[in-house]
Amino acid sequence: MARYFIDRPIFAWVISLAILLSGFIALRALPIEQYPEVAPPSLAINVVYPGADAATLEQNVTQVIEQQLNGVEGFLYMASSSLSNGTASITLTFEAGTDIDIAQTEVQNRLSTVEARLPEEVRRQGITVRQANSGFLMIVALTSKSGALDTTDLGNIASNQVIDELRRVAGVGDVTLFGSAYAMRIWLDPEKLASYNLSPSAVVSAIREQNAQTAGGAIGDLPLQEGQQITATITTESRFQTEEQFRSIILRADSGGASVRLGDVARVEIGAQSYATSTTLDGQPMAGMAVQLATGANALATAEGVKERMEELGNGLPQDISWSIPYDTTPFVQISVEEVVKTLVEAMVLVFLVMFLFLQNWRATLIPTLVVPIALAGACLGLWLFGFSINVLSLFGMVLAIGILVDDAIVVIENVERIMREEGLGPVEATRKAMDQITGAIIGITLVLVAVFVPMAFFPGSTGGIYRQFSVTLAISIFFSAVLALSLTPALCATFLRTKDIQAHDAHEIDEHAAQEPIPEGWRGRVEQLRRRSSGFFGKFNRWFGRMTEKYGRTNERILGRPMRGLAVFLMLALVTALLFFRLPGGFLPTEDQGFAITIVQSPTGSTRERLDEAIAPVEGFWSSQEEVERVVVVRGFSFFGQGQNNAIMFTPFKDWSERSGSESSAEALVGRAMGTFMGIDNAMVFSIQPPAIQSLGQASGFTMKLQDRAGVGREALTAARDQMLGMAMQSSLLADLRPEDQPPAPQLHVEVDRVQARAMGLSMTDVNNALSINFGSAYANDFNRDGRVLQVLVQADAEHRMTPEDVLSLRIPNAQGELVPFSSFAMAEWTAGPPSLARYNGYPAMTISGTAAPGESSGAALAEMEQLASQLPEGIGFEWTGISYEEKQAGGQIGLLLGLSVIIVFLVLAALYESWAVPFAVLLIVPMGVLGAVLFTMLRGLSADIYFNVGLITIIGLAAKNAILIVEFAIEEEAEGKSPMEAVKAAARLRLRPIIMTSLAFILGMVPLVISTGAGAASRIAVGTGVMGGMIAATAIGIFVIPLLYMLIRTRIGGRQPKPAGTLEGDGA
Repeated sequence: MARYFIDRPIFAWVISLAILLSGFIALRALPIEQYPEVAPPSLAINVVYPGADAATLEQNVTQVIEQQLNGVEGFLYMASSSLSNGTASITLTFEAGTDIDIAQTEVQNRLSTVEARLPEEVRRQGITVRQANSGFLMIVALTSKSGALDTTDLGNIASNQVIDELRRVAGVGDVTLFGSAYAMRIWLDPEKLASYNLSPSAVVSAIREQNAQTAGGAIGDLPLQEGQQITATITTESRFQTEEQFRSIILRADSGGASVRLGDVARVEIGAQSYATSTTLDGQPMAGMAVQLATGANALATAEGVKERMEELGNGLPQDISWSIPYDTTPFVQISVEEVVKTLVEAMVLVFLVMFLFLQNWRATLIPTLVVPIALAGACLGLWLFGFSINVLSLFGMVLAIGILVDDAIVVIENVERIMREEGLGPVEATRKAMDQITGAIIGITLVLVAVFVPMAFFPGSTGGIYRQFSVTLAISIFFSAVLALSLTPALCATFLRTKDIQAHDAHEIDEHAAQEPIPEGWRGRVEQLRRRSSGFFGKFNRWFGRMTEKYGRTNERILGRPMRGLAVFLMLALVTALLFFRLPGGFLPTEDQGFAITIVQSPTGSTRERLDEAIAPVEGFWSSQEEVERVVVVRGFSFFGQGQNNAIMFTPFKDWSERSGSESSAEALVGRAMGTFMGIDNAMVFSIQPPAIQSLGQASGFTMKLQDRAGVGREALTAARDQMLGMAMQSSLLADLRPEDQPPAPQLHVEVDRVQARAMGLSMTDVNNALSINFGSAYANDFNRDGRVLQVLVQADAEHRMTPEDVLSLRIPNAQGELVPFSSFAMAEWTAGPPSLARYNGYPAMTISGTAAPGESSGAALAEMEQLASQLPEGIGFEWTGISYEEKQAGGQIGLLLGLSVIIVFLVLAALYESWAVPFAVLLIVPMGVLGAVLFTMLRGLSADIYFNVGLITIIGLAAKNAILIVEFAIEEEAEGKSPMEAVKAAARLRLRPIIMTSLAFILGMVPLVISTGAGAASRIAVGTGVMGGMIAATAIGIFVIPLLYMLIRTRIGGRQPKPAGTLEGDGA
């Protein structure tokens, strides 16, 4: 194959340019994102039961739905939350790879079968099922330039003109409005109602009766009476549109003409549909629209689509309205990708400098310089064909690939130059002979490297999704690198290299004749001067390397002369590797500075918005005073960990990473400073968190554990177990920032109705329940029309009549005889406490504990510590991990299998290549030395054995084996020529030292930009580069001595049949 392209270099160029062009076209078509869709897909089911408390919701709605959903195909885990504000959510998470559209159809079919069992009010409100990630991609804000509009006005504009438009943007899963559309609010006065002998139910019935529009039919409709000449539609009065029309609703009228109208017993106004949330931006009212990403959608494309749509909508908004995006997670995505691309370029430059140092002429260096971009273009083509994207992970794969891609080209060029130098052959003849020698080694290296990475592509789950990005990128790059090494590289060597440019690597001085030649004028003269100076430098370098090679040869001879001593040292290092490897703490993904922090504020349960604002003031003041903070968005009434008047969440985007270069300005430092300040706030629980590395895997970094009541021991026992767990965890030095996500019991007013007494007084339980729910809840009557929109009509007692228990007991309801019966005559009210929210996990009552690893400790160590503490809990209390912790546990159990499978596949490939069961051991036994370097470097930098470390280990298996193959291949060839195993391996080691050092140094320097990264996404780049760099240093430094030793011991002590060189290619005869 190689000879074919040596004789037809233009054909080799055509193939290469076709790869380059195809890759460029594919690159333009590839989507760009931070991470691929590695999180398991999920569905969010939301229900509303107006006026219901958490227990009522759980017993009558949540549990009913959960039981019906158990067993959905692909089901992974299910979490639900029932809140005392009458809302419940159930999140179904499915196995990675599940078709979420099919899953949604099945879920909706199951919901339709259970809907009849749900309360009527729940059915009236509807059940929504959406594909959306729980975190927020961005928040779009509407504000008033003059400050004349409040949150309700802004919310209505957002609801009418913006929300629906944003939901239609491709990639948007849902838009949550922090604010509210308008509604017709009917504020009842219970005293006036009683004075007219009216009940709240009568008001609702009157509204439904009179605020209605019916189909009037038509005159002259078929069949016709003979002679009918006209047909016309009958129209009736439409639904009401103004407050005055609602005030005129007749509640009672008598024959004398007297009437009672709605305006006589209630205050009617245009208000908010919901007062549950209010939002401010830097202290000013705003309507916030939180955009959630659809499952599988591209974050950058979606964010760009939202911005474009807002640009279009901005012109149609009222003059006083301005829009902005104060919170946006996509700059981190964009900058992370840009930083990795920059790292890619830096790595290429460093790799080419190493090649120029060793090859020592620009023609030879240019050959791999041309090969790398073509191979990377081939990788882009492969990514497009496999349906992948350009993301941080695939780009990391390309950075790792650069050092590997130049290897094949370097091996070819170095061997061609050696033959030209030692045997005096011309470029074409030298290239033919070189390719005869090393084609087998190139094929062997390619097969081994591809075999190393292929098993990663078949791992399941989210972890498998991450591994797949690396494995496919690297495997495709390596494949194209081998194709080019057997086609374009030899063609370039034969046509591009010149005999006069090949400098002897043991030269002691510059060619005197060349030095005496006159220097031409102009730019050629400057180039010649530079060449002569560089020749002097290269001469010194070659003399130094020659001395090192001699020393290496002597050292190698001494080691091979006493093989058992060398073997003992090797076994000791292998033992140290095993001990350190198992002591290295585990992890999932490093926590990144994503350019913002999230702060949760929880005032005491049962406290009002007024008390929450008192707690928010110092928190908002702290963030506003930090020069690194750009904006402060505060959402009252909502957080990721609870809803209600005592909850708030703050989003604080930071300034660009370039303006926060110091470590004290990092997100971690700012969050740490904030936590130190917030600990002094005694009227609320306040904590700041960083988002997780992959936001679709949860709302916060750290771990999340679910404690479950699996034996029906009751909520009190579960709460006691949660408190016991928190107490033990807070004593541990491995854990930090521990917090319960379930809120403590909140005040409840329990109304005990004496049903017998109520019936005796002529009241039905429907009358009693309606009086409570309408006055103290919010009854949905029907709809009205305003500004082309259909809005709700809501009935509720005015604020002053629902503030105290006495307001409940003083309610008076007319009975069947028209007499007013006070609540106090048949009911009692007493203060109790109950949970404001009830959570369930996988069908069991559950409570959640979150936290992080202590500074300097790994997340793996934190998970292990929590599991150990959980084992001490009472019988009947179980636990499960969820979100990013669940994925970390899954990943931790896979690395052993992954490493083992990779080693086995490489072993089988090598056995097939060399027709020997023994030789592969000589290649693979060097792997522990690479692992030793990776573990040491990772420990020294305080990193953990996370997914990036695991990818690095797999890479090290391939690279360490590559070095061994270069020596073993030549040793086998030397044996085939009649040398003893010792003499053969001595000669092979000396001969291959230079290409081994060259390729290894190129790869190591290619990792330097990763290892010293700063800015957005630096933690991931450091994690990727550190382990691989350390592993390659150790695998090379130790391997050049250990590989010959292991080969000799296996050939002399184990013996077996003579291995065949992989380069034995009968078709390539001379």
